[in-house]
Amino acid sequence: MSDVFFADLKTTHEMNLFKKLERLLYKIDLISIIEKDDLVAIKLHFGERGNTSYVQPIYLRKIVDRIKEFGGKPFLTDTNTLYVGSRGDAVSHLKTAIENGFAYSVVNAPLIIADGLRGRSFKMVRIDKKWYKEVDIAEEIYNADALIAVTHFKCHELSGIGGTIKNLGMGCASIQGKLNQHSTVSPYVDQERCTGCGRGQKWCGYKAIVIEDKKERIIPDICVGCGECIHICPTGAIRIRWDASTMSVQEKMAEHTIGALQNKGGKYAFITFITQISPACDCYPSNDIPIVRDVGILASRDPIAIDQASADLVNNQIGNRDSNLTCNYESGEDKFRGVYPHIDWTIQLSYGESLGLGSRGYKLIKI
Repeated sequence: MSDVFFADLKTTHEMNLFKKLERLLYKIDLISIIEKDDLVAIKLHFGERGNTSYVQPIYLRKIVDRIKEFGGKPFLTDTNTLYVGSRGDAVSHLKTAIENGFAYSVVNAPLIIADGLRGRSFKMVRIDKKWYKEVDIAEEIYNADALIAVTHFKCHELSGIGGTIKNLGMGCASIQGKLNQHSTVSPYVDQERCTGCGRGQKWCGYKAIVIEDKKERIIPDICVGCGECIHICPTGAIRIRWDASTMSVQEKMAEHTIGALQNKGGKYAFITFITQISPACDCYPSNDIPIVRDVGILASRDPIAIDQASADLVNNQIGNRDSNLTCNYESGEDKFRGVYPHIDWTIQLSYGESLGLGSRGYKLIKI
């Protein structure tokens, strides 16, 4: 049984949400994992341009300030996206983050894109598990002395829930790691979108892209699945094959989470905001009506327990009938199955538990 500390959103003039957040940081004994001059990666999602449900910068400021009080050197970080959007390279990613409010003057810490300019900066971490012998983890997350994952809990179209395991497993992987998790084969070229500009062919270091009949084509037997061509295509013609099963995606996320935490020596902690529980990932350029009301903030040292507790707290709410929920509106019913009925979101938790990442059993301690 792992401790999961919970703060609801009820406040007074003497106890606002910032003070509650500080209490949560105290409860998980954050000072015990921060040593003087530690480089501390705060892994979060900066939000796609147009999305507003990500964890707001003013809360990150409180976490940053507390880490600095303990002598640490915090930085906010995320990795570039696999899909083409407003965070596909470090320049666009940083611009989007600043536009979404994560300026130094607000958060009091620098922003660093952990896998470099185009998602090519990573370390191979040996894990020897079912899907992977090695996983590629973004270099600056790997190099950090400590890791704090700040997660916005919501639904997810591939894994059912988007929690700490998603934030770490998918969010700490390089472009190639993300592609390996999402897809079992190489990308493909949408012939209708392709203009035959040759940019993909020139970029590919493996000569896996050729031009035939004035259109680019990817040779699957040569392609290594690095995913870089997806971002450099000016028309978005190079596409991901979304063919990986939800089971494999969830298990691969759990294995990458092991890689993200492996060299930290226990110097990690997890904070989850159960607010604006949207029906899809923050990677979309919008966020729909929340499926339930806002619930609160959680903190734990166990990534499995905090995700299980978050899901349970959401499922205990009354569903919003004006949202994307199609069923399971009553308290105690599975809200995530109410949005994605064919996804068993518990796979990532049970598999992660079997790998030793944490425990699905938890003790919820309200502060």
